Amino acid sequence: MAYQIREDRKPQGRKKLTAERSAYFQLMQQGYSNREACRIVGVSPRPGKVWRNGRHAHKGLAKARPLVYREPSSPGPGRYLRESERIHIADRLREKASVRTIVAELGRSPSTVSREIRRNGTPLRRDGSGWACRPRAARARADACKPCRKPGRIGQNRELRGFIQDRLARRWSPEQICPALRAVFPDRPEMYVTHETLYQALYVQGRGELRWELTRALRTGRVMRRPHRQFYKRQPRMSADMVMISERPAEVADRAVPGRWEGDLIIGKEGKSAIATLVEGSTRYVLLAPLPKDHSAVSTRDALIEAVTSLPQDLKRSLIWDQGSEMAARRAFTIATDIPVYFCAPGSPWQRGSNENTNGLLRQYFPKGTDLSPRSREHLAAVAVELNSRPRKALSWETPAERLQKLLAA
Repeated sequence: MAYQIREDRKPQGRKKLTAERSAYFQLMQQGYSNREACRIVGVSPRPGKVWRNGRHAHKGLAKARPLVYREPSSPGPGRYLRESERIHIADRLREKASVRTIVAELGRSPSTVSREIRRNGTPLRRDGSGWACRPRAARARADACKPCRKPGRIGQNRELRGFIQDRLARRWSPEQICPALRAVFPDRPEMYVTHETLYQALYVQGRGELRWELTRALRTGRVMRRPHRQFYKRQPRMSADMVMISERPAEVADRAVPGRWEGDLIIGKEGKSAIATLVEGSTRYVLLAPLPKDHSAVSTRDALIEAVTSLPQDLKRSLIWDQGSEMAARRAFTIATDIPVYFCAPGSPWQRGSNENTNGLLRQYFPKGTDLSPRSREHLAAVAVELNSRPRKALSWETPAERLQKLLAA
């Protein structure tokens, strides 16, 4: 490197450090740190930071200083000519070098260089024997000619956009909407989109294909992962006479056999009110029971008994619950309904995964921190009907109500 620290350096006033800046970026591309590169070039570390990152306007400065344009390093020729390559072509043409010589120096295809000269060059003679290029004007012209992003299918098709917005307003997920499009429009491929396309139309607001308010209809608005609690430090609440899920008979453990229910509570504001949720494992059919005053063992027992009383006997095989104290009256529940209760292992919510997934769906209707005491039984029944009429991926896009009807008919 030709630039070293000068021992006899004297104050020279403000001057353009063009050569030093170029050498600085070369050293940075070679892996030098900012301080070491600035030491070799002969400047303090602060100008190096400004060259790389720019500088915001603040008190005491007249204006901000943008970062210096730096050509990104590339291991080999990319698809498009870089500005440094266009400058090299212009310099070599000025020196009357042939196209083959320039191609050998750049490592490009001859057709790439010749097209660049024809498109952005200026003939010096009528016979075309001499050319001159303006590399920066050529770069600007090439950027202007790049294809712009096409409007998406959702933005172009008003009927498709209306169908999607209607289903999102009904709290359908994008994965539920996509197969519904194929079912409703079987002979119109222009109406087919993937769920990733729907998410892009919702979140990439620069495209403006779907209204931003519709994102509130998606499952969750969580933007970060919360740390898991250390379940092995929990104290057991009901250690006596608990029948664990691993002790179930084989016919009860089979998900293909209907009547395997999974249950849990959705807790309301300040932990005072709650809703008991029951999900059937093979059909994902949902039952909801209100607990407006408290979720004690007696209240939970009575609400569950009332919820399952109308079920056929073939749908009363087992109930899976976590080790919550609300199931302390499980023996009375089993005597009244003839449904045995099995408990999950501590910190193992996947053992009742259908219920966990359904509780996530229900949080769209009952967000955390909501007072659940005003929710009447009729309101919960309407929510359950809406959930049971949604197509589910786990059921090959059938609804839980349709799958349950088939089982009852059989």
